[in-house]
Order: sequence, then C-alpha cells, then structure tokens
Amino acid sequence: MRSSYLFTSESVSEGHPDKVADQISDAIVDLFLTKDPEARIACETLTTTQLVVLAGEIRGKGIMDEAGNWAPGVQEEVEQTVRATVKRIGYEQDGFHWETLRFENNLHPQSAHIAQGVDASGNKDEGAGDQGIMFGFACDETPDLMPATLDYSHKILERMAADRHSGAAPFLEPDTKSQVTLKFENGKPVAATAIVVSTQHGKGYDQGDNEAELKAYVKGVVADVLPAELLSDATEYHINPTGSFEIGGPDGDAGLTGRKIIVDTYGGAAPHGGGAFSGKDPTKVDRSAAYITRYLAKNIVAAGLAKRVTIQLAYAIGVSKPLSLYVDTHGTGTVGDDRIEAAIQGIDKLGGLTPRAIRTHLSLNKPIYQRTAAYGHFGRKAEGDFFPWEKTDLVEDLKAAIAA
Repeated sequence: MRSSYLFTSESVSEGHPDKVADQISDAIVDLFLTKDPEARIACETLTTTQLVVLAGEIRGKGIMDEAGNWAPGVQEEVEQTVRATVKRIGYEQDGFHWETLRFENNLHPQSAHIAQGVDASGNKDEGAGDQGIMFGFACDETPDLMPATLDYSHKILERMAADRHSGAAPFLEPDTKSQVTLKFENGKPVAATAIVVSTQHGKGYDQGDNEAELKAYVKGVVADVLPAELLSDATEYHINPTGSFEIGGPDGDAGLTGRKIIVDTYGGAAPHGGGAFSGKDPTKVDRSAAYITRYLAKNIVAAGLAKRVTIQLAYAIGVSKPLSLYVDTHGTGTVGDDRIEAAIQGIDKLGGLTPRAIRTHLSLNKPIYQRTAAYGHFGRKAEGDFFPWEKTDLVEDLKAAIAA
C-alpha cells in the first residue's frame, strides 16, 4: 500500500431515487419472508415522477402459485407496503407523493428452470441462486472496521435524515448526497481535505440568509460526525455546489434497484463482484455470500489476524459448494493468508460456506432487509436480529483454528 494518498467515498440518503427503489424492493422481500421464510424473491423497482413499477420473479406459500395467481389480499398488501415505504421516507411532493403516485405490479412466478437447479431434492443440497463472485472487506480505520471515508459519508446523511424527520432541520427535503475525501498517512486518516454535500431543500434556501443557514447547518453536522482532528481551515467544503436543489427524488431523476452497489458496500475501498443486494431473498448468493464474506473479514480483523483484509467467494448456479475461497490481508496479516483460508474452511459451524449453511449460520430467512437498504449494508450495529453479519462471535473459533 502507498503510505500517503487521498481517498474519497460517497453516500446517498434514503431519499435518493435509487435508494427509494432499493428500500421498496427490500420492503417487498420482508413482506414475503414474513409469509414464507423459504420464499424466492427477485424484486426490481423503478421510480420516476409520480410512478413506482415493480418487476421480477417470486415464489412462496401464501404469496403466489406456479400459475401466477396471487393469494387473496396479497396484491393489496404489496401496494400498501410500497406506499408506506415512500411515506416513511418523507415524500409528499407534487412530483412524487406516497398517496397519489401511480403503481404498477409486474411480479410473476419464478422460472421453473431456475427453481430446479436451486432447490434441494433427494441427495442434492440447495444450490446457489446464480453464478458469481462476492467480496467482503474489513479494516481498522474505524471502530466498526469500515473504510473511514464511507463511514463518515453515511453518518453525515443519517444525522441529516434524523434532523429532517424530527423537525430540527425543516428546510431539508429527502434527497441528499455526501462525499468525503481524506488524506492518509501510513494507512491512517490524518485530514479531511474535501467535504461535498448536496441536499434537496425547501423553497428559498438557495439564496440569502436561508442559504447561509443551510450551509452553516451542514458544516455543523460535519463537525459533529468527523473527529475534530481531521477538520481544519484547509478543509474544502462544497455544499449544494449547483446552487439550487429544490426538485429532487424520483421527480428529479429516475431510480432503479441495485444502482448504488458501491455505496452499499465499501465505498470503493474493496472490489465488488457486481451483484446488487436489495430485492433478493437470501438464497441469492449475491446477497448472502457478500454478507458472510463481510462477517469473515470483520472477525479476522477483530481477532487481530490482520489490519485490512479482502475475501472473495465464487459460486456456480445450482451448485452448493463454493468454487473458491480467497483471502488477501494486503501485507498486514500476522499469519499467512493461506493459513487463514485453511482456518475458515476448517470451522465446522460455517458448514463449508454453502448457501444453506450461510443462511443458517447468519439466520437470514427473516424480514430484516428494509433496514439495510439505506446508509450501507455494512458497518452497522448488530442489534437483535438485524445485521447479524456484523457480529464478532467467530473470533475465538478463528484463533483456535489458526493455533491448531
């Protein structure tokens, strides 16, 4: 690694049009998993001016049969869930309003050819829902073992959203983006060189005293979120650099599920396999294997085996056993990367990292996903059943496997 460099990550708020789509898709995942924990769901969402469209493939008891017939009342529940999600985010604007938007539901039964490859039958274990590669990452830059640039970008927007919902910042509207650039020395952040925040705002907050109030508020949030030693008179701020941002959300730009995968993961600090998470049930390894690789990476760093680690898994559709496991500690490991790989493979409770074993170990067949769909899937507190991949309960197993 270079010893001195600048690095930047961005985040987007719950009101960003792509994040609106992600949250709707995951709200549908939660709805269906509530009805059938073994449901198969691939729900894509499009948002634009006064319109939400759902498309994708589903299967599950009490949801839809193989002929495409909906169970009684479920279609109505789907629409209610969509509107409730938009309302919770806070959209009550002429161009996008939870109550008056048009809604289209184009979900249909899962392909039988996919089902036969993925489902367990006879002596065949449940296979991966698709081929692909998935990456996990952790580093010691923050207490949550996440890249600092992304962690601060998320937290700026979380704070602004909380103030908007509470009424503490009534001039804010839902659609917001942030970006943090940090200077690193010897792998540690030493200064914030640039902060970018573009926030949708109420009428008139792009001029005069109102604009000054908004900019002062944003700088105050940044000062609360970032460690004081990172900020100085040399920190460059770009707050609403276009000047005006009244038209936002799906009315300002169409939104699609799965278009913010770098925001969802590690802010560009680690590779990405290319698969989105939101809208997918946990049999889809795009989601579940990305969660287990984060879990493994976080536990490796928490165990003191490395300061920085990237993990890759690869799968073939319909095949239960992963094709490969790769560990790279970027020269920070206290033992060889091959020994960490062997240790992971030797921990029985991980079940060989098959799709079923991942779902079982992390208890993923629960309606826990809507909360993941804004402000990142990783680096969040493992509260109750939520974000179980953030637990560090594998530390002693890893240490024991390394010592064996």
